[in-house]
Amino acid sequence: MMIWRICMAGLLLIFGATVAQATAPIQEARLDNGLRIMLMEAHHVPMVVMRLTTPAGSRFDAAEKGGSASLLSAMLTDHTARHDYKAWADMLDAKAIRLGGDADREGLSLGLTVLREAMPEGVSALSEAALQPGWNRKRFDIMQSDSISAAKKSLEKPGVQAALLAANLLFADHPYGHRSEGDVKSLTHIRLKDLQTLYRNQFRPEGSVLAVSGDVTMEELLALIKPAFSGWQGKPVIALNNIAAPKTVAGKIVRKDMPTRQALVQLVRLGPARHDDGFFADMLMNHILGGGGFASRLMTEVREKKGLVYGVYSYFIPLTVAGPFVITLQTRADQAGQATEVVRGVLAEMYQNGVTAKELKAAKANLVGSFAHRMDSNAKRVGLMSMVGFYGLPLDYLQNWTSRVEAVTLADVQKQAHDFLNPEQWNQIRIGPKPA
Repeated sequence: MMIWRICMAGLLLIFGATVAQATAPIQEARLDNGLRIMLMEAHHVPMVVMRLTTPAGSRFDAAEKGGSASLLSAMLTDHTARHDYKAWADMLDAKAIRLGGDADREGLSLGLTVLREAMPEGVSALSEAALQPGWNRKRFDIMQSDSISAAKKSLEKPGVQAALLAANLLFADHPYGHRSEGDVKSLTHIRLKDLQTLYRNQFRPEGSVLAVSGDVTMEELLALIKPAFSGWQGKPVIALNNIAAPKTVAGKIVRKDMPTRQALVQLVRLGPARHDDGFFADMLMNHILGGGGFASRLMTEVREKKGLVYGVYSYFIPLTVAGPFVITLQTRADQAGQATEVVRGVLAEMYQNGVTAKELKAAKANLVGSFAHRMDSNAKRVGLMSMVGFYGLPLDYLQNWTSRVEAVTLADVQKQAHDFLNPEQWNQIRIGPKPA
């Protein structure tokens, strides 16, 4: 029963023109314990979605125990101190409550979807999951075993192998240096007490955000949230902003041989952080490079003109400090070298000469025009509000998003292209058959 997960990379591309007109304003309240409440009312459907995000993601996993945050999110939503997993599942089903958890690099989230009429029961369930963990050892053993099995199976996927190599290459001993799901070795090292320590140290109201969208007013919401969460106290041992920037790595080449017919190639480097001054120019630059689908330069040059790849795209994941910037392409193994050189040529051209006014105008129009359907559900709105609240962005961030996109100049994009697209600063990962 996993609630929708909004990928941080996808958040880069989904704000747009009619925010103020198409969406209700974000309302804000803060409990005495520091928990930030954010609400966007939507009364056309009698449903409510909530997402509680805490600074307890995988960057807070203990050393050599990657995957702890993911296991913790699973444990919190599997059972509680009051209900074993069977009774818990039966109770949620009886009330039509959808409850799930997930963890990314920085945040651990619990999500709730409930009918308006069942909001008291829903808030009670969310509070019980968050504040009354069960710590059942048998259930932990089962979930750990399942996670290890899934991690072993995932190694058959070139994309997972590439993600493992990229995390180690870009971040090494940095807190971002492992996949949130962990790997076979790290998952094997985790003990129940590790989850309890992570929960005790990081799962605290200060720095946490409860984002809500649906058929509810702030008055109604606070009447339920205050008694349910007021007993939750404390601040995390490590604050979200307490993290060093990773060291730059450039020009490395890593290969992983796999018995596949195709090759997956990734070019990777450190990208922008969430609060970088050039963030909006970076977003537009990436859209032109490889984030804009068939309109992007990479797709045009590598697939449409040369026919060298099945697909090629780029994205970056903005975190508290620099996250990964990734170009991914998939091709026949015998064409991998040629396709990679064409990608590097596209990087070199944009690095040296930037983008055209026509490209920038088209990228702005595409991003601005695609907003409405990205905000057409409670779950999507909650994902956006969670990001705004968790990273401490201005409350009017969404309302002002369009004007900030439109304010980006050609010179702004040229500067960011020069900062990020030097092909010599990118690292290369190749997954596929061993060369003959």
